[in-house]
Amino acid sequence: MKILRTNSKNPDFIELVKLLDKDLAIRDGEDHAFYAQFNKVDSIKYVVLALENQKPLGCGAIKEFSQDTMGIKRMYTSEESRGKGIASMMLAELEQWAKELGFKQCILETGIKQPEAIALYAKNGYHSIPNYGQYSGVEDSRCFKKII
Repeated sequence: MKILRTNSKNPDFIELVKLLDKDLAIRDGEDHAFYAQFNKVDSIKYVVLALENQKPLGCGAIKEFSQDTMGIKRMYTSEESRGKGIASMMLAELEQWAKELGFKQCILETGIKQPEAIALYAKNGYHSIPNYGQYSGVEDSRCFKKII
């Protein structure tokens, strides 16, 4: 397996995001439209793909949030590839890339209906923070931060 750095124009990324959005539409139910408005991918410069024999297994991205902070976005691992540490590998690559670009920390938002994501971030050193920006006051959102 390898991790490829690319951008949001990559067709494999676009297909994986469609699967992610389909999953989130089910998990988020009525709230999906609210979250979807913050998850546009048309101009993300920093995307990673996990590939095995050229087959895309997962994706993730970082997007500038502030001068020293990158936001982790669009993390997804295909159902058949889960439980193999792929998401942690992609997350580590995104953190390394952010560090190379001069950023000091990563933040992210995930939903309470995504316990696997919450466990992934906790396992990888992310700490709960007050909900920020558009997620302030949103009861079903959980925000996290990690100094890199």
